[in-house]
Amino acid sequence: MDNQEQRPFPPKPAGPPTVGVPQITSPAAAPPTPRMAPPAAPPGAVPDPSLLKRRRRASLLLKALFAVVLVGVVLALVWLANRLDTQPTAPAGDPGSGVVEISPTHPASPRALPQEGVTPQDYRLGDCFKDFDPAALRSTVVACDSPHSAQLVAVFRYPGNDLYPGREALAAKALEACHAAKLAPAAYDYALNFQRAYPSGTSWDSGDRRVDCFVTADAGNVINTSVLP
Repeated sequence: MDNQEQRPFPPKPAGPPTVGVPQITSPAAAPPTPRMAPPAAPPGAVPDPSLLKRRRRASLLLKALFAVVLVGVVLALVWLANRLDTQPTAPAGDPGSGVVEISPTHPASPRALPQEGVTPQDYRLGDCFKDFDPAALRSTVVACDSPHSAQLVAVFRYPGNDLYPGREALAAKALEACHAAKLAPAAYDYALNFQRAYPSGTSWDSGDRRVDCFVTADAGNVINTSVLP
């Protein structure tokens, strides 16, 4: 061969080249492979019938559970309403079955007056009282044309078989009686107030069922006539 230059072969490399080639490491050192979400179904794909069946079954179960809970709530409310209606604190009879008395159907106390030591159970509508104290267990009843400090102008009597309705209910009933009272023009000649009296639990147990409304004069025994029509 003419004019050809002879060049020696390059020396054989000691190992395979590593430049530009990814290094392979042992499985223990390999980074963890991230989890991937399953590929979404392509548009227009038909859903799996078993999946639809499971979804429909779950929807029916939720509806049935909601219906059961709703029925339970309604039954609980009905039970609670019945329970409240039968509480022992409620009167056995209708507290409105009584009538507020505002006009005497008979003359006030026919006893010889004045009379001392009269108990509240013996007060009669229209009675007039000297040195009156609504909390007193006994009072002095006098003729209404003599000086007195109070007059009984309205009465409400609860039925005898009623249970004790409580202090607030009794006070409200006494206020109702005072609102119902009708006074004569003579009442406006004096500076008068309404005072209520009603039984305690102890007196209720002893048979006291009346609620009373009085007109009273703070100045003492200054009233000299009946203030009822």
